[in-house]
Amino acid sequence: MKFVDQVKIDVKSGDGGRGCVSFRREKFVAFGGPNGGDGGKGGDVYFVVADDLSTLLDFRYLRHYKAQNGGHGLGKDMHGKNGESLELRVPPGTLVYDDETSELLADLTQAGTRILLLKGGQGGRGNARFATSTNRAPRHAQPGIPGECRTLRLELKLLADVGLVGLPNAGKSTLISAVSAAKPKVADYPFTTLVPNLGVVRYGGYKTLVMADIPGLIEGASEGHGLGTRFLRHVERTDFFLHLVDLSCMQEGNALDNFQLINNELRRYDSDLAQKPQMVVLTKIDIPEVRSEAEELKTHFESLGYPTLLISAVTGEGVKELIDIVGTALDEYRELQSPEA
Repeated sequence: MKFVDQVKIDVKSGDGGRGCVSFRREKFVAFGGPNGGDGGKGGDVYFVVADDLSTLLDFRYLRHYKAQNGGHGLGKDMHGKNGESLELRVPPGTLVYDDETSELLADLTQAGTRILLLKGGQGGRGNARFATSTNRAPRHAQPGIPGECRTLRLELKLLADVGLVGLPNAGKSTLISAVSAAKPKVADYPFTTLVPNLGVVRYGGYKTLVMADIPGLIEGASEGHGLGTRFLRHVERTDFFLHLVDLSCMQEGNALDNFQLINNELRRYDSDLAQKPQMVVLTKIDIPEVRSEAEELKTHFESLGYPTLLISAVTGEGVKELIDIVGTALDEYRELQSPEA
């Protein structure tokens, strides 16, 4: 499925129906008086968070959305039909902005949330509403009120418990495919992964966490280099980072410098990201020369205050231990962040 995380759409609520100008015309009723009914209310526009969606793909092919107009009033005091409301389904993590003002209108994170964004116009009053003792035969009615119209910008920020960060080819896609049912593309060249991937990981026997593979982090990513800010926003909602460091010959430069490079980009993009818990994962230890170097680096990273683990996602070595430790750390972090703590 194509991953779409930003779209613009034009949305309009329904117009109110106009009121009716009508008079009773019964054979034996003289001066029957006005009986024009009111117009119906225009349909509202709601946004509904659906947990079976993970992308904004549906909005890529249809940009204009409009709720139903209200029906016009009729004679015999008949009220016009109210227009049907329009419900737009979006995935959890969707932010709704007014495109002209950049005002944040809604931050939709909880599945099942239903929020009113645009109100339908009220129907106009029929001439029966304007009859008075001095004006018994009013010949005017109100037009319906037009519905609201807005251009909205929808942005998706993935909701994940754990985010995998690191340079291209650090082994993020291989790890997420090893611990979940996610099947990202894996190959031995940079930028293999062009879209974020989500995987559900089981730990502690019955608990689960959502892991996100965030692609495209290189030097200058916070300024838009590489895939840049296109995917950096997806790390904002993660609770915990696994920073994967590749010590094999596929990765250029010094491992410590590469580690600091990614952290600097996260900090430049959003200073709050630097405050989130982070664990270092030294990957590809199935390669003999990597294993020997990893043991030394493990001690160094731990001296800097980063819990560090050695894994091989290919052979499975250290992977189960990693998930158990991450699950425990995540539970502890959530307890500290809970209002009752």
